[in-house]
Amino acid sequence: MTLNKVLNPYNANHCDSQKPNYTTAMHRIALFLSVFICVSLQAADRPVATYSIVAFDPATGDLGVAVQSKFFGVGSVVPWAKAGVGAVATQSYANTTYGPEGLKLMAAGQAPKDVLKNLTEADPARALRQVGMVDAQGRAASFTGKRCNAWAGHKTGDHYAAQGNLLAGEKVVTDMAAAFEKARKQPNGQLADWLIAAVTAAEAAGGDKRGRQSAALLVVRDKGGYAGLNDRFIDIRVDDHKTPVKELARLLELHKKFYPHVHRNKPVRQPND
Repeated sequence: MTLNKVLNPYNANHCDSQKPNYTTAMHRIALFLSVFICVSLQAADRPVATYSIVAFDPATGDLGVAVQSKFFGVGSVVPWAKAGVGAVATQSYANTTYGPEGLKLMAAGQAPKDVLKNLTEADPARALRQVGMVDAQGRAASFTGKRCNAWAGHKTGDHYAAQGNLLAGEKVVTDMAAAFEKARKQPNGQLADWLIAAVTAAEAAGGDKRGRQSAALLVVRDKGGYAGLNDRFIDIRVDDHKTPVKELARLLELHKKFYPHVHRNKPVRQPND
């Protein structure tokens, strides 16, 4: 009789003993979802505190961005560029719509300073934002919101804009700009070299005061990408590294060895381009 009770699948007592505890399961699912949502919101709210530089080479028409941050995968957030149009670096609680929207407005003929004015005025959280832009005419502009984490600021010059927030100090930005200006005077260099020189100097000046984690270099050139089918001439990302700027510089040199032809044969920008 006892054996029959155990083996009989239709026995009510047997079924009751195997019935899942749906209440416990639902509690576990709710707990998992709560933790997932909390972590996701924290990640979304984490500031992309960093330093970056956007720049234009009037000789070749190349446009580019270099950036470093104590943030995982900064290259997936900050740099945006389009050949013949401009380059954008959006950071500090980054509003990533500034990238595509900024390029769209510059393509329509707006100067970077006007693009920044239009984008930030429409952004309720503009006080937290920081962004730098340069267009294919070399016009540059930066914006640093009043609530960006100190030290925060920017510097613009001929064909470039350098900016940063949550930095060791103002020297990070001033040294970055000075290094860029010095590097572009050197013979046989190119925009990518100047950008690497700039972020190397910024890091040497103290960089992001939280430390370092990731870096990226993006340079666009008309038909400069693989097989001439897109404009992504150089697109290098270091997502997680102890010395990301040094690794970025190493990868640039590897890029030159891997694609020697495109590095040797620089385009010559026509005056009416």
